[in-house]
Parts: sequence; structure tokens; C-alpha cells
Amino acid sequence: MLYREVNFDGLIGPSHNYAGLSPGNIASGQHKGEIASPRQAALQGLEKMWRLVQLGQEQGVLPPAPRPDIETLQRLGFSGSIPEAIRQAYRQAPHLLASCYSASTMWAANTATVSASKDCPDGRVHFTPANLITTLHRSIETNYSAAMLKRIFSDPAHFCHHSPLPCQTDYADEGAANHTRLCSSHNQPGITLLVYGRGSDSPVPKRYPARQTLAACEALVRQHQLPAANVVIAQQNPTVIDQGVFHHDVIGVGHRNFLMLHQDSLFNQPQVLQQLQQQWQQPGHFRGEPLIITEFNEDILSVRDAVSSYLFNSQLISLSQPVLSNPSPDDTQSPDTDQMLLLAPTNCQASDAALKAIDWLITGDNPVSAVEYIDLTQSMNNGGGPACLRLRVPLNQTELNAVHPGAMLDFTLYNRLKSWINKHYREQLTADDLADPCLPVEIQAALDELTEILELPRFYPFQV
Repeated sequence: MLYREVNFDGLIGPSHNYAGLSPGNIASGQHKGEIASPRQAALQGLEKMWRLVQLGQEQGVLPPAPRPDIETLQRLGFSGSIPEAIRQAYRQAPHLLASCYSASTMWAANTATVSASKDCPDGRVHFTPANLITTLHRSIETNYSAAMLKRIFSDPAHFCHHSPLPCQTDYADEGAANHTRLCSSHNQPGITLLVYGRGSDSPVPKRYPARQTLAACEALVRQHQLPAANVVIAQQNPTVIDQGVFHHDVIGVGHRNFLMLHQDSLFNQPQVLQQLQQQWQQPGHFRGEPLIITEFNEDILSVRDAVSSYLFNSQLISLSQPVLSNPSPDDTQSPDTDQMLLLAPTNCQASDAALKAIDWLITGDNPVSAVEYIDLTQSMNNGGGPACLRLRVPLNQTELNAVHPGAMLDFTLYNRLKSWINKHYREQLTADDLADPCLPVEIQAALDELTEILELPRFYPFQV
């Protein structure tokens, strides 16, 4: 049975704003306090999803978490009615109100770590929701994400859902942003590459926090029962964390038999890449195509330019024919095992260094034969690019059929979501707007209608 990599993107929520809540995420800090456009953000994210469908990819939609998170506000001591609690938080601790309004579930790469059924002994797809304990605004996502994944991937015959790792600093887990699956084809078992920033004896960054831990990576391997021979656990280079590489997907991306990363992305990188090649060549596992690894050195692209352009946060997509420049809604393309497209953010077009690096890439000896640029300015200003917005789930046709059908994007759903966004989302949102007592009412009305569109009745707590 054929397997495909299916992307599930986080739908950007109505409370999208620039609060600068993530230490180490340079773009997030640079745009703190600016005026955000939730409507434009959601439409840009939706257009990226639809472009994937046009390119022949299966594409799913993950609904946003309800905001503001009133339960967290109450746990932090803000009492009374919803408007009263919001008013208190805005006056006394606006950063806490911003955390409870964060639309960060949009970055679905942090939702969970996912292992393909081909990699797990019980033949099921395994999910572990990330605890995201390094930052408050992300940590409050975990319970929602766990429930949401169980609803979208509900069939226990095909999907296994684990509890998040303990909410303790030794087990800080940031999800699939630090996970890459490498395989000759999706029909074969893959090598699981997990990247951490902090271990018991490892060097640590001096300026910004290292979010993922070694203990968390080891626990994920145990939870999913991944064979040790098919797992590589590597450490992030602490010097690049201090330059704004808060997750590995800011400095490296892989797809099938191809891995591209900066030369400075990992600690002891030559040994790690040698280990990957050795495991790839194990008899009976990864025969067929070779594992192709492309390293970018400082002369090709500096870490600083990689972080500002988000080149490595692009998506790699398998193609079978040249990309159409202006496809109609009916134009689709099928995946292939040879050529790949780099779907890059438009920030790369504004960087001479990134453009030269991309030209070097697509003319080199690797599967990437084309590049296409996608405008995700609103997400990028908050520190999340194309790869941040999607959770990759390898599925065979039977597993795909078991996914909640209302979450799968087609032309009808695309148009309904576009109309829904234009109807419910504000054109602008500032920090002061978070104190508006009308905003929670607007968001609840929007999410209530969204559950009808996605065929998810009684999905949110306020609907029970």
C-alpha cells in the first residue's frame, strides 16, 4: 500500500497579534508591538495550504485553539466575568493577557511529534503532543492540541495517542520542529532524526534558552517504540541557538532521501552525518536511492542570513512535472520519487544572500530542481515560516481514509474558509485591542461557525 506525506497546517486564529513572547525568536522580538492583521495572516496561511493542494499534495486543516484562554487567566489570579478578568490582566500584567490571547497554535510543527506506522512495531501512527514548557503562551496549548489530535485522528486501529511528556524542565519538548524523518520512499521504514539543545553534559547557549532536551528525545523514542537502529539523536550547536535558531527547522530541513542544513547547525556535525549515512546503508532497510546531504557553509549562506530569510524553514515537496506558474483550481500534480520543489517564504526574495544560496542549491547535485515563493509575511513577522505552519503525517490510503474528512482541504472547503475569514477576522489588531470586551465574543462566534464548516460539532469547551 502506498504511503504519502500529508501536511496538516494550523489555521491562523482571529487573535493573531505581535506580542514578542518568544525569547530567542528574533523575528518575534523585532516586530513586538506592531499592528497585526489577523485577516491577512489567515488568508496567507490558507493560500499556502491551497497551493500545496494545487501541487498534488494531500492537505489538512487544524483548527485554532479558543482564545483568550480564560482558564489560565483565572489560574493566574484574574477573577470575575470574562470581561472583568481581561480588564484586570490588561491593567496589571498585559504580557499575561497577550500570552492567553496568543494564536501560536498556528505553528503546527510544534503541535506534536509524529511517527509513521512503517516505523512503529504495532503498525500504527503514533502522536505525542508537545508540552512546550519553555514559554507560557505555548505551554497552554498542550491540552487543546492533545484533544484536537484525538478528534482529527480518532480511529484507535490506526492511530495511537500518547500523553505529553511530564511538564518538568528535563523533559522540555517542542514537537516536530526538531524532528526529521528520512526514507528512501514513504513506503519504507525511515530514520528518525531528533535534535535537542540541552542535555546533562552538553554545552549550552549563553544568550537564549535551549528548548528541546535530550531526555525528551529519548522518552519520545521509548513512547513510540522506535527501533534504536533507525534513530539518530543529535545536539543543536549552541552557538547557532544564540543567533536565533530556536528550533532545528530554522537551520535544516529534510524530505525523503534528502537533507539540507547549515554546516554549523549541529554539534559534532560530521560525526552525526556519518552516523546517518551508516544507518541508511544497513542491509534490508534503506535500499534504493542514496541519502543525499547538502551542507551550506558560511560562504554560501551565513547563519544570520539563514535566520533572517528563513530559507531552511521552507517546505520540500516531491513533484512529477514542472510547476505551473498560474494554475487553475483544477490543476494538480502528482508526487514523484525524484524531483523536489523548494517552497520558500518571500523573505528569501528580499535577501541577496538567500537568493544566491537557492541558486546554488537548485543547480547542485541534489533532488531540488525548482523554487517557488509564498507570501507568509504575517506569520514570518512572528517568527514562523512555511515549515512552522505544518505538521507532517506520513499516511497510507487506509490511514488517510480514517482521518476526519472535514479537515481535508478541497476547493469547496478552501472557498468556505476564505469566506469565513473575511466575515469574522479583524483587519487590524493591536496590544490595546486585546482589552476590548467584544473581541472574545467575536472569536467565539467565529470558532462556533468554523466547527460547522469542518464538521466538528461540540469541538470547543464553550459548545458543550
